Amino acid sequence: MTTQTLKRSPRDPHLMAQPESGFSYHRDFFEDLVDSALSHATKIGATDAAAEASEGCGLSVSVRKGELENVERNRDKSLGVTVYVGQKRGNASTSDFSKAAIEQTVQAAYDIARFTATDKTSGLPADRDISRKHLDLDLFHPWAINSAQAAVLALECEAAAMSTSRLITNSEGAGVSAQQSHFFSAHTRGFRGGYASSRHSISVSPIAGKGSQMQRDSWYSSMRDAADLASPQAVGRYAAERALSRLKSRKIPTTQCAVLFESPLASGLLGGFVQAISGGALYRKSTFLLDSLGKAAFPTHIDISEDPHVLKGKGSAPFDDEGVKTKARQIVDGGIVQGYFLSTYSSRKLGMRTTGNAGGSHNLVMTSRKTRAGDDLDAMLKKLGTGLFVTELMGQGVNYVTGDYSRGASGFWVENGQIAFPVEEITIAGNLKDMLMGIQAVGADSYNYGAKTVGSILVNRMKVAGS
Repeated sequence: MTTQTLKRSPRDPHLMAQPESGFSYHRDFFEDLVDSALSHATKIGATDAAAEASEGCGLSVSVRKGELENVERNRDKSLGVTVYVGQKRGNASTSDFSKAAIEQTVQAAYDIARFTATDKTSGLPADRDISRKHLDLDLFHPWAINSAQAAVLALECEAAAMSTSRLITNSEGAGVSAQQSHFFSAHTRGFRGGYASSRHSISVSPIAGKGSQMQRDSWYSSMRDAADLASPQAVGRYAAERALSRLKSRKIPTTQCAVLFESPLASGLLGGFVQAISGGALYRKSTFLLDSLGKAAFPTHIDISEDPHVLKGKGSAPFDDEGVKTKARQIVDGGIVQGYFLSTYSSRKLGMRTTGNAGGSHNLVMTSRKTRAGDDLDAMLKKLGTGLFVTELMGQGVNYVTGDYSRGASGFWVENGQIAFPVEEITIAGNLKDMLMGIQAVGADSYNYGAKTVGSILVNRMKVAGS
């Protein structure tokens, strides 16, 4: 990444400032760049090649305790080239868009390919899988905001948090970010495509209490369109309320009980499932859900769908990172795994067909057939009865080979469906395979976290290590 300002050169007529978008490069320049790379790759002997040109830019502003702390403008650009010599593959990249640099990058990728071992599963996607017509998914909404305006929003967010209660005594700061990017990619099997996208956010981290009793929490709002962001005041107040709710936290004795995962954390369980049935883990046989296609991984009331074509969706894409067309599908139906997440390479390793997931999953939604419209958080606490409500997880204690799960946690102890007191310094443990099968309920309090949307999740039993 670089913070330098890109300037127009008379020898580079495609490099033009675009105030309405904030980009320095036009789409047609990227197309010429990619075509030049592919042409040179073919010229020097590549049997196939792919290239992608991209640019990203943005503004990030942070404040703390009513004062401006940091203003950062970022701008990065890249050309990535993949070259195939038969079934040997090489890859190289550069941030220099000059003709000489392009040819050197292509040559570097070609040289790597020549000295790489042959891989029978290597190669570009099959013609039947390549995207030819690309949907406009409304992913690009540039935010015309300057650093002074962003600072005002961040200060309003922090001020709202600080004014919520006299018990909010400090702040780790608030921030506003406006980011956008665009790219164009193509390969010698006929794919050509690219699009622009944006992502904007407002966040704050207030601190409640004093001394050894201090508690911190945070909240944020992130959207492709700044018009869809929550107000700075709403973000600030909610973050403060979360921090205040954690005051007077205590430890609990070691026990086994039901555990309710707050909806923002519940997406992590869905993410663990995605990783377990992704191509790389499957063909390496390094997953606790090996050979799970057509088998139960969840109880019969659980469904998971994928829709890459949601307008403004954070996980939306008309095609994947290889130019393969994406489509809506059912991943889990009545607890039964209906499909994996595969790229061209991993699908060939498994003797299957790509699912258009090179680069990850797209807008996953997890639901329960038992969920009713009134199953908000209060209703889910009643379903929990007596047990642990987890609102924060720490550490990375998940073994995706065995499914073993052990993470630091904090949250609330619940008795008879009501929050009794906040809890800290505990560890929750189990096995992901058992946890997924042990899901008793999914709340209607759905929350979107990146490419995943799910409500709070109630797991029937876990070990809780306390004092």
